[in-house]
Amino acid sequence: MTYDDFLETNEEMTYRFKGVSMLPLLRQGRDLFTVRHKKPGERCKKYDVVLYHRGPDYVLHRVIKVLPEGQYVILGDNCVAREYGTTDDDIIGIMTGFYRDRKAHSVDELGYKIYSRVHVFLTPVRIFFKRSVGYIKRLIKKLIRKL
Repeated sequence: MTYDDFLETNEEMTYRFKGVSMLPLLRQGRDLFTVRHKKPGERCKKYDVVLYHRGPDYVLHRVIKVLPEGQYVILGDNCVAREYGTTDDDIIGIMTGFYRDRKAHSVDELGYKIYSRVHVFLTPVRIFFKRSVGYIKRLIKKLIRKL
């Protein structure tokens, strides 16, 4: 059974997070997330964390910009490459909460709302520093090989 089928039948699911793209919010193998089925015609909002199709894969990332005609700009909290072209048809679920250290959290909590807004606001700064660190690491490795 696919996530699509499960959500359509059950309206909601809780699943263990895999990957590092949503750090520091969700930690691989430790945290769970809960998503609800996205209804036909429903639009996602800026700051929503959505479960969507990227080719054959399922991805959980954050909406950082809502575009006209059912499109979104999406970015993982720990990623540097914005994704363009994700449409309403690609999105199957919207995160409603998560479990961290066995404690349930809702996306309606004030702390989460502050986190998501600050994280999106600081995206350009975060991307600049992540790319700069990557560049410096590559430069150092290159220098070491030449020595």
